[in-house]
Amino acid sequence: MIPGIAPVPAAPPVASPPQPRHMFVFGAGFVGRYVSERLLAQGWQISGTCTSPAKKRELEVLGMKASVFDATESSSSLQSIHSLQQATHLLISIPPIPGFGDPLLNLNEDLRRILSHGNLEWLCYLSSTSVYGDCGGALVDEDHMVNPKSESAKLRYEAEKGWLNLVNHLNLSAFIFRLGGIYGPGRSALDTLAKNNSLSQRQKMRESKQYTARIHVADIYQAVLASMSTRCARKIFNVVDDDPAPRAEVFAFARSLIEMRHPDLITESPDVNSAESDIQERILPAEKRVSNARMKKELGVKLLHPTYRSGLQSILDSWQTESQLPDRSR
Repeated sequence: MIPGIAPVPAAPPVASPPQPRHMFVFGAGFVGRYVSERLLAQGWQISGTCTSPAKKRELEVLGMKASVFDATESSSSLQSIHSLQQATHLLISIPPIPGFGDPLLNLNEDLRRILSHGNLEWLCYLSSTSVYGDCGGALVDEDHMVNPKSESAKLRYEAEKGWLNLVNHLNLSAFIFRLGGIYGPGRSALDTLAKNNSLSQRQKMRESKQYTARIHVADIYQAVLASMSTRCARKIFNVVDDDPAPRAEVFAFARSLIEMRHPDLITESPDVNSAESDIQERILPAEKRVSNARMKKELGVKLLHPTYRSGLQSILDSWQTESQLPDRSR
């Protein structure tokens, strides 16, 4: 050091730029698209998969990087989806396929290799409360024994175990969300009535149930956001609202809302109580009241729509203009 000349302080270490938040959505359907649109508005990078070129174009208009992908095809490979390895967050919203299982888990080695060498910090698999089976109307939480009865419920539970096993040795937060019946704008009792749609056989089969778990898509999004700031090795959450009301009650309320605001939309109500006798005989009992206490306590979620009443009212309020009313031609 030269006398009289102060030493030049060492330059501070250059901080690494923060890693951009990048969500990859397997199955950008109703929930996946809802989550994607809102994260895009917050500046996230969003990539994901869909099932057709037409849907791919729709997602790209929103700002997503979309890929048409069918995991059931024998030639399917995740290596061609380059954005998957850049993802920091992974949302899985693809249901199991009867007779096939979870299509992504059949690509186990591909998945394990990509996720092990990527940037992943958070993973969430969207499952269903159907895994609990019939509990005789009891209140069930996440520690309650699962007892799936239907094929779809059994496949859901197998998928839960498969995803948790896949990420077992990865340093990330992994969540299983057991969702109630999903509703929201464009997919609700209001829309069914306004479009004068007949109930599907599957919907009719649910009419005898005393309790029905449900959740507004906006509250699924809330749970997703809350879980991202929760460092957790592996955790299961029931994502349902506070009111497991029977389906007929929900439709009756929806009808009353439409009759007050848009009476011309109602012609003849779909028969929400009818079902063929042979169908009724095949209904598997699945009575339960699903607790959301863990979601509220550990994730801090305050439901925007704690009951179907506020959820349906918000959907009706969004029908501000004639152009926003449900398209009855569909």
